Amino acid sequence: MCLWFAVLLLVNLAACIRTRPDIIIVTQTPEPRAAIANDPPWASGGTPTVFADGITTSSDRVPTPDPTRSIVAENTAREYVVKAGDTLSGIAAANQVSLATLLSVNPLADPNLLVVGQVIRLPEPPSTESSSFKLLPDSRLVRGPDSRLFDVRNFINQQPGYIRLATDLVDGDLLNAADVVERVSLEFSVDARILLALLEYRARWLSSINPDEETRLHPLGAGPNASGVERDGLYRQLTWAADQLNAGYYGWKYRDLTTLEFENGERLRFAAGLNAATVAVQYMLSQFNDYAAWWGDISPDGLYRTYHQYFGDPFPGAIEPLVPSGMPQPPLALPFSEAEVWFYTGGPHGGWGSGSAWSAIDFAPPDDLTDVDSACYISQHWATAVAAGVIARTAVGVVVLDLDGDGDEATGWSILYLHVAAEGRIASGTQVNPGDRIGRPSCQGGFSNGTHLHVARRYNGEWIPADCSGCRVEQAAAPFVLGGWQVVGLAGQEYQGFLVRGPDQRVAEQGRLTPDNLVTW
Repeated sequence: MCLWFAVLLLVNLAACIRTRPDIIIVTQTPEPRAAIANDPPWASGGTPTVFADGITTSSDRVPTPDPTRSIVAENTAREYVVKAGDTLSGIAAANQVSLATLLSVNPLADPNLLVVGQVIRLPEPPSTESSSFKLLPDSRLVRGPDSRLFDVRNFINQQPGYIRLATDLVDGDLLNAADVVERVSLEFSVDARILLALLEYRARWLSSINPDEETRLHPLGAGPNASGVERDGLYRQLTWAADQLNAGYYGWKYRDLTTLEFENGERLRFAAGLNAATVAVQYMLSQFNDYAAWWGDISPDGLYRTYHQYFGDPFPGAIEPLVPSGMPQPPLALPFSEAEVWFYTGGPHGGWGSGSAWSAIDFAPPDDLTDVDSACYISQHWATAVAAGVIARTAVGVVVLDLDGDGDEATGWSILYLHVAAEGRIASGTQVNPGDRIGRPSCQGGFSNGTHLHVARRYNGEWIPADCSGCRVEQAAAPFVLGGWQVVGLAGQEYQGFLVRGPDQRVAEQGRLTPDNLVTW
């Protein structure tokens, strides 16, 4: 058996026509235009208005109400007991401290060697609190129901700055700035306006025609990734920013993100009463930033002023909440034929990028591998529709199924399929019934080192965790259930977990050598 055979299903970061069917109609999907009392100037395609230098004070604004937060013992734990699968870096991330800080209170002889049951001391919780000034409502951070009113291309064409001229080479294609902004907005489900505001605030790309070379390469100031690879160019800078925004948003909302640590070791806790979008912006602006400068960035005279100048007060007409409490998931089938047995290879992980809610799971098709010579190939088996709806969008490796039938993936429930090969992929606009063919699994789109299918949920553009058993009561999301199999994750361990249906259980196992990950109808 070839050595690569065992590697075939290793998945690191996956990110991963009949007559009209009965479309699932889910309530609580607002009409975008009805949600905005007065359309901003860009909604009708006119020249965007740049507001006067003065902005409304916090006392004049009516920001989103303080969210309900159940009383939990936040940051009170002083130690962590090592479980199977833990790493020191994972423990640090789960407890919102840097690895350096964790090592400073745990003088370990070998940080790479942990033992189940070992006690890891945690640092004292920070006493400093972040600013309570709210920067954005959630529906201006997430690419949600009113995002389609914003014409990215028209807006950019009206700006005098470098953004009108900027291009970037992405996956072999030369894209202009509008193409890049729209692509990142769609992939990460982050509203384009916050991305544009960041480009102006950090690099003046909207107003300055001739930025220096460093500002052109790194407009948002993001340095190399953990592997030392530079984030050169608009696409890499924006994908970094969108992933960090999502990390703050979903970390605060679903994974109890409560504290923040800077590179110099300064630590603080997020102010009580903040909403997820404000935490997202505070978190993103803390990266590659000076502690003192950050306080100015999150003030009324920081990023908020820039956003207000170009897009107005973000709070009037905001859709709150994006995901109503207790929203049920509609019935979903497994994403493959009833006659087939697939492999469950990835438990809850990022919908797109590691920063988003852990909304996705992975399946691998039952191909005969004797006829393939690489871990990445186009499967002979088909991914299928999990419910009736319409195909809202296709792209490289991507198919988005819209369940409410309006063709807008940012309203109501939508399902993302990732790593779908171009060959045989269903066309955008096609109406489908459960079980209709979507396309063939591959390695195309996002990141994959082995052929598989990545499936994730969103509601009103917000990524919905595949397992929310550890979420706060008021933020609990509907379980991810496919064909009666419910997704169960392992706390703090991405890609790990189970599928459970009655007495049956399947393990998320990255391989084909065990019966424990075989899934069928």
